[in-house]
Amino acid sequence: MSAMLGDLPTWNLADLYSSPTGPDLDADLKRAAAEAAALAKDYEGKIAGLDGKALAAAIARYEAMSDLMGRIGSYASLYYASDMADPERGRFSQNVSESLTDIGSKLLFFGLEVKRLEDADLAAKMKVPELAKYAPWLRDLRAFRPHTLSDELEKALHEKYVVGRAAWSRLFDETIARLRYPFRNEVLTEPQILDKLSAKDASVRKDAAKSFGKVQGDNIAVFSLLTNTLAKDKEIEDRWRKYKRPQSAMNLGNCVEDEVVDALASSVKAAYPRLAHRYYKLKAKWFGVETMPYWDRNAPLPEHDDRVIPWPEATRIVLDAYGAFSPELASVGKKFFDNAWIDAPARPG
Repeated sequence: MSAMLGDLPTWNLADLYSSPTGPDLDADLKRAAAEAAALAKDYEGKIAGLDGKALAAAIARYEAMSDLMGRIGSYASLYYASDMADPERGRFSQNVSESLTDIGSKLLFFGLEVKRLEDADLAAKMKVPELAKYAPWLRDLRAFRPHTLSDELEKALHEKYVVGRAAWSRLFDETIARLRYPFRNEVLTEPQILDKLSAKDASVRKDAAKSFGKVQGDNIAVFSLLTNTLAKDKEIEDRWRKYKRPQSAMNLGNCVEDEVVDALASSVKAAYPRLAHRYYKLKAKWFGVETMPYWDRNAPLPEHDDRVIPWPEATRIVLDAYGAFSPELASVGKKFFDNAWIDAPARPG
């Protein structure tokens, strides 16, 4: 990390797996593949015929599989996020994603068959307490029934995801991570140049904004291709799934109706004049100008303390703030800081 930010700790991922090449990770990938195959052998084509207790047992096994795959995926994504410009990390993340996609293909039948259960049949099964505890999960899963395609199409979309939408998103992340921004006598990464936009010195903010805009503009072709491809990919899938709007799938995943989100968006927009617009007018007044240039949007207020806060002090500030209203939350936060970080300098960028 740059000197201006000081030495920051790095993620400690040892609670998940020892290393990308560790035997524990390899063992869990093999275990996940074997258990997915066993689950498919035991239940594929048989979900509708299970009674409530048996369905609950099947869901419990599916839940354990989801937890295991989530653990593997979380490790891969966090390891990759630590340095997206590192091709070796990108290779590792891609390999894990492909493995999890293959494993997930074996499990795809489970959700599809659960969604096809008749309402009355499921209601009868739900009378047993073992299955009743899964009611929220069943409700949220089955909310997607009107938008579910044939088994063959669902499997094709699932298997193509890792070389489709996910690959384009990965290209965006890696392109952003690898960009470098000339700034005076330095060459900065994106987080470093964006940090300059909050500097106290107005000339620093201006030079940083100009550099950021130029480098981003020089790469407009790849960013346009990424955006247009992802937008078209979503439009095609939304059309096949018969979603009314581009945001409908996300809203359904968040268990909220389109109309509720519309009301929220309308309320926020209606508040623009008395919140955001008023704030920027006040900020311009504090800076003694009629209209603020765009590079001053994140400028600190004139009385801002510009010192760099060391990591230990920053964690104390956060934990004290939580402790002021919830000692229990502060305790959880302390456990996070104690166990989730290694006190060593981060890599540049």
